[in-house]
Amino acid sequence: MPESGSTGGGLASLNPFSRRDEYSRQHIVAYRVSTIVTYLLLVITTLYYTFRKPHEGHGPHHRIWGNNVDSPFAQNSVMTSIYWIVLFIMQAFYTGSLYSSNTTYVQSAWSISGHHILSNLLLTGFVHLWVRTLFWPALLIIIINFFNLSLAYFRHSTAPRLIHIATVSGPLAWNFVALYWVGAVTVHAHHLTARIVANIFIWGFLAYGGFFLLAFKDYTMGYALSILAFSTGVGQFLTKPPVFQLQWIFAFTIGAILFVLSTLVALPGLMGREDMFARGEVVSEDRERAPLLADN
Repeated sequence: MPESGSTGGGLASLNPFSRRDEYSRQHIVAYRVSTIVTYLLLVITTLYYTFRKPHEGHGPHHRIWGNNVDSPFAQNSVMTSIYWIVLFIMQAFYTGSLYSSNTTYVQSAWSISGHHILSNLLLTGFVHLWVRTLFWPALLIIIINFFNLSLAYFRHSTAPRLIHIATVSGPLAWNFVALYWVGAVTVHAHHLTARIVANIFIWGFLAYGGFFLLAFKDYTMGYALSILAFSTGVGQFLTKPPVFQLQWIFAFTIGAILFVLSTLVALPGLMGREDMFARGEVVSEDRERAPLLADN
């Protein structure tokens, strides 16, 4: 296990996002403690405000799903909650990998921990703002975390599958959908014009997922966005008379397309067959390859 020292010096050694081949004992302790503390902070905060609303101060306060109002991107609370429960369980295993004796796992876990810790803190802050109906600051945090997780994706694209899903693709997929969800609530997108615009914008789910499937062969992003698209479709079906709007139809269609495409990308590897291009490789116009998401 690479615990002997740090390759960086000066300010670089203090940067939690810098690349390192070795980690000092101080770095390792800091990553382990910060990861556990911020993980528990996010889980406890999310669970608390799922069932209770804040009471201090003035203004309308709600539980997390109390602000899932009738907007063009309202989600189904049950489906998205299950999504996050599974993600939290996987993140618990990721936290355990910080203590693993497997060099590959522990190196990947330490490398990505800076982004994961920041994401936990940002999402905790988002929950506190969201339940207090401070939508604009909440949206700003979602935007910041989108860039944080996107940077984590492109910088640490060789992480083992479990770590990749728990800390990058799972949270990033939700964060992308949350840009629409929180944004629609923030700008009060309830009128007909907003719904017409939303009927166009929702296809961004397919474009975003298709990018990762095509460029990275990353079916974990495809499946995650498929689930969230279905959640949006169910949410739309239950919050608005279906006969008067098309959003739920588009959401179900996008979810189905992403599920099928993700399965087509995943099957060759799961069946031990060679795919046309190996998982995680980008194919340029001259068909050159560059390794990205490595298998476990």
